[in-house]
Amino acid sequence: MWILRCLPLLFLLCFAHAAVALERAQIAAHIDPPMQLGDPLGDDGVYALLNSGGTQVGYVFETAPRAPLPGFSGQPINMLVTLDTEGRFLDVELLHHNEPIFVSGLGEAPFRAFLEQYRGHSIAQSLVVGTPYGAGGTGSDLTYLDGVTKATASVRIAHESILAAALGVAREKMQGIATRPPLRPDPDVTASLTWPDLVETGIARHLVVRNGEVANAFAGTLWADDDPDGAAAPDAPFIDLWLIDIGPPAIARAVLDADGFAELQRFLQTAPESEPLLLIETARHGLVSQDFIRNTAPDRLSAEQDGLPLALRDADLSFGFSDSVPEALKDGIAMILRTDRRLGFDPTRDWTLQVQALRSHGMFQPETGSRHFPLTYAAPPQFYRSSETAPRRPVWQQALIQRKTDLFVLIPFLALVLVVNGPALRPSASRRWFTPLRLAILATTIGFVGWWGQGQLSIVTVMAVLRAALGAGSLSVLLYDPFSLAIWGVTLIGFVLWGRGLFCGWLCPFGAMQEFTAHLGRRLRLPQLEPSALWDHRLKRGKYLALAAVLGVTVLAPAQSENIAEIEPFKTAVTTYFIRDWVYVAYAVFWLTLSMVTFKGFCRYVCPLGAVMAIAGRLRLRNWIARRIECGSPCQLCRVKCRYGAIEKSGAIDYTECFSCMDCVGIFDDPHRCVPQILATKRSTP
Repeated sequence: MWILRCLPLLFLLCFAHAAVALERAQIAAHIDPPMQLGDPLGDDGVYALLNSGGTQVGYVFETAPRAPLPGFSGQPINMLVTLDTEGRFLDVELLHHNEPIFVSGLGEAPFRAFLEQYRGHSIAQSLVVGTPYGAGGTGSDLTYLDGVTKATASVRIAHESILAAALGVAREKMQGIATRPPLRPDPDVTASLTWPDLVETGIARHLVVRNGEVANAFAGTLWADDDPDGAAAPDAPFIDLWLIDIGPPAIARAVLDADGFAELQRFLQTAPESEPLLLIETARHGLVSQDFIRNTAPDRLSAEQDGLPLALRDADLSFGFSDSVPEALKDGIAMILRTDRRLGFDPTRDWTLQVQALRSHGMFQPETGSRHFPLTYAAPPQFYRSSETAPRRPVWQQALIQRKTDLFVLIPFLALVLVVNGPALRPSASRRWFTPLRLAILATTIGFVGWWGQGQLSIVTVMAVLRAALGAGSLSVLLYDPFSLAIWGVTLIGFVLWGRGLFCGWLCPFGAMQEFTAHLGRRLRLPQLEPSALWDHRLKRGKYLALAAVLGVTVLAPAQSENIAEIEPFKTAVTTYFIRDWVYVAYAVFWLTLSMVTFKGFCRYVCPLGAVMAIAGRLRLRNWIARRIECGSPCQLCRVKCRYGAIEKSGAIDYTECFSCMDCVGIFDDPHRCVPQILATKRSTP
């Protein structure tokens, strides 16, 4: 028994373990001979890559510490990147992730195969993730990487993390350009501007390339005579392009109508690190090819700054122009592109847009040739906040800001749960409205905490804590999810005040789903299949065996940790909304269906997280459910009504199995249901 009493303390001590990045020895294990890991190049997590002679030939770094972009799971994808001194990718290796589609749906093999494509490519190339609809226009300057079907969001986040980290290293280590926090448009600048103002100040930049100039660029090549339309009108424009950075609100208002401006602001609220660029083309070039697909990278345009590529992507926005924009421009082709400031883009320093002119020679297997025409641009610095006013926040602060709206809703909800289980417990548990209130809270737990907020606590977190305590992992990912951390915090409070019941009975989305299916089973009058008291006691040991199996695999076979964690159906029912392989869906549906006839069977008999909660619940400092001397002898009403089997024959509460449903509390305080109160009333009645 002393082991069980010590486990809660050990659990909390594990939680206090500081979050750290991989140690040098752990990174060195990933470097294949004859290469070896050198010394750190500063305090930013970048190491030298050495050859067999000890000469530096590259750089080694993790992506998560340098570019903690949250993935589909809400947590960053951590990869180990190896670059040579010229900026070519030597290797990209997956270290850690929690992307649901790869953890169990597709497996990690497609993800690792995707990362293998980076080898041999350079950070100077315009690398983009392809789409299922094709690889873009023929002859494009873009280098396409094959995506992973059904995992578009995850691989795109991984790609952006790799680029952000690699370009940051390139700027700092290879070119000596110190990176600084991204400059952001200053919303306090409210200058009233018109189109003539933009042109006069250079905010709107113009590129005109005539057919004759294009012909001169192709002169003497295979494609010299492959544009008869251009040859017939050499003075007509082939490119007539306007470029405006509309990130600053004052500039955006000058070129967009009210609806377009509102649409842009909505987009920037969901993608606050994007820098929007308006392009208007009125000549033959047309901006993109016929193969272009909206919301992807433009295949006839590319950009660079400091010799490094900028990732451009269609923002896929619909908009109109303000009245001050000339009518001739309104009839042209216009689109809003976006680039990401987190990749090192500084809108106030010169950057170059490259417009590609393409020609094809031949009919059956045409040969393609291209020429490029540059347009240099820099946004006015007075429209942006300086680096001093926009410092780079720690990762945990960024995560708080990103989820502030969810937290504003979650914190009052958690406070309500604490009040209902605390000061309001005795006055309300016996009221008729208490059950509807409880069901409303459980519905919120499923919809908001689970499906919307992705706050389903899991044995996976406990496994991560254990690995970190053993020095084989890091708790840094916990910092990226303040939503779940808030629930863990309230759960820890619950251990001291109520035991396991606060989480298991009120804040577990899958547990709440089972309770609703149990109510449905009763409404349908299905026969209830409850084991005898003896077998109920035996079956409850199952969750401790499941916990032992999970922890054993975590310590002895960590590579199988994600597989053993599938004993929980939480990922299927909550994280992926039941959109998984049929085996996982069938497993989750089985437990929900079983609860219609055997009340919350998974929670009571199998859940390894429930076992952790039961053990940690031994930190409880009080017996908070009131009992009378008659409870248990002779009255057995509460014991009979308790669907969890958490009341012993003696009337005592087994708090390790109590889910805080409050049924017994309601009976205890109800003079019409509590047998001792009824008998006392009868005796006192003349």
